[in-house]
Amino acid sequence: MLSVIIPTEGVEQPAVATLAALVPGAAAGVIKEVLLVDRVENGVIEHVADVAGCGFLNFQGSRAAALAAGARQARSPWLMFLQAGAVLDAGWIDETSQFIQRVSGSNRPRAGIFRYARSPYSDSGFRDGLKFLARMIAGPSADQGLLIARDHYDQLGGHADARRSEARLLRRLGRSSRTLLRSRIIVA
Repeated sequence: MLSVIIPTEGVEQPAVATLAALVPGAAAGVIKEVLLVDRVENGVIEHVADVAGCGFLNFQGSRAAALAAGARQARSPWLMFLQAGAVLDAGWIDETSQFIQRVSGSNRPRAGIFRYARSPYSDSGFRDGLKFLARMIAGPSADQGLLIARDHYDQLGGHADARRSEARLLRRLGRSSRTLLRSRIIVA
């Protein structure tokens, strides 16, 4: 049903935290595969993928090109893009399943974005206030994850190999074709 693509930078801890949050989704049958796309050749993420039973893709190039390569390799009709270190709330499985069923049954393509939640363990400061204000004005950011049908992703042109490609993809979606899901995503 769903392929999860996680770009990594050769660091184990954030990737493992995200994978741990995805285990219930795999057990429920919502996740068909997880692809770790690593742009660093140190072998760490390849080992994590091997231990966790994930797909692994080593990619030299920009982050956007790595995300696009992961999407091309994914086998499911639905794609979920998550940052390494992002942890989904417990209710994400039911909501994601319902969202996919609802969108698949309609003629209107939509994408889902998870609700941002700041980690309760991080110190908040002036910068966090500015980020909150930017989210309120400009809309969701790329670190909130993206749930999108492969056909819709391809129709939008996917992740163009350009600077800030994730933000550009969100802008191409527009407000009318994206849904802010109730499930929260904690970004480390």
